[in-house]
Amino acid sequence: MSDAGRGIGAEQPFVSHLIELRDRLLRIVLAIVILFLGLFAFANDIYHYIATPLMELLPEGQSMVATGVISPFLTPFKLTLVLSFYIAIPYVLYQVWGFVAPGLYKHERRLVMPLAVSSTLLFYIGMAFAYYVVFPLIFAFLTTTAPEGVEVMPDMKDYLDFVLKLFFAFGIAFEVPIATILLCWMGTTTPDKLREKRAYVIVGAFVLGMLLTPPDMISQTLLAIPMWLLFEAGILFAPLFMSKEEEDDPDPETDPEIEKSAPASESAQDKSSHTDSESSPASAEKSAVDVGPTEEEMEAELDKIEAEEDAEEAREREERARKEAQKIADNVRLDHYEPPLSDRYGPLDEASEKLLDEELEMMDGGVDSDSSGSGGSEKS
Repeated sequence: MSDAGRGIGAEQPFVSHLIELRDRLLRIVLAIVILFLGLFAFANDIYHYIATPLMELLPEGQSMVATGVISPFLTPFKLTLVLSFYIAIPYVLYQVWGFVAPGLYKHERRLVMPLAVSSTLLFYIGMAFAYYVVFPLIFAFLTTTAPEGVEVMPDMKDYLDFVLKLFFAFGIAFEVPIATILLCWMGTTTPDKLREKRAYVIVGAFVLGMLLTPPDMISQTLLAIPMWLLFEAGILFAPLFMSKEEEDDPDPETDPEIEKSAPASESAQDKSSHTDSESSPASAEKSAVDVGPTEEEMEAELDKIEAEEDAEEAREREERARKEAQKIADNVRLDHYEPPLSDRYGPLDEASEKLLDEELEMMDGGVDSDSSGSGGSEKS
């Protein structure tokens, strides 16, 4: 019963965490549902606002089309649901913060809240940059590249998937400063090392731009350049979030002044120690004591200690064997005496054992003679 009680008590904290996680997830879902219900009446207006950058650039007499049967209803529905989640991001991060905060240290709590707020703002700025800067340039390029005789009439569902992909890509790309600051804060890297890898970062930004955007140079460049600039901003602001010890501790691999000053300081130290040893033997002895034993001396000392321990164990085993043999010998000679003589008088030397054996033989002989004499008298 007690074991079962202890088991329940050990599982209770984990169960309480699961209950809290469930409650916070339900609150997030409820907030998104409430926003969705409030925005659903304006679903068509929201879609028209999102489609404006393309519709304004379409040739005269052309417009968007819906090729699916339920696309006129389902596409604005999907856009409103995604928009409800984007609007609820601050509340989502607040619930995540409330669940994680009890397990963080005080200095981590002070850092997480500014990063959460700034990451949310940067995500929204990335979406606004995509809508107001990237969309007009991309659609102006795409609508003018159609071959002659081809009417540009994009499907509303395909257009929504396209813009949602760009919204997400630019929103994540604008989180580069937060990622840079977190890497420096955790000690994974330093601003100086990131500056050395600037060329690789620029190439990686263009590769990500190629993967996250449509296959055109305009959107790829418009995503890669902001990522690079935001990377530079992250390097600039990273020292503000790092501890003073990390800032004050230079990196010997990247600081050339340390490499130049190290040999000079070592030679100066050797010179001063040599001068001190020649001038005062006492100081030389003191420095030798401060340096401590070498590895060879330590190994020799350990071998000596092990040898002493082995010798002590051997002496103990020999003593136990001798006592056991003495006890067996006493019991064999004096099995009719209780307790044995060795227990009453202690261990005997050789002379005493010899005298004791002679006395026992005489006693045994006297007993035999007495028994034989009594037997003869009875006969007679």
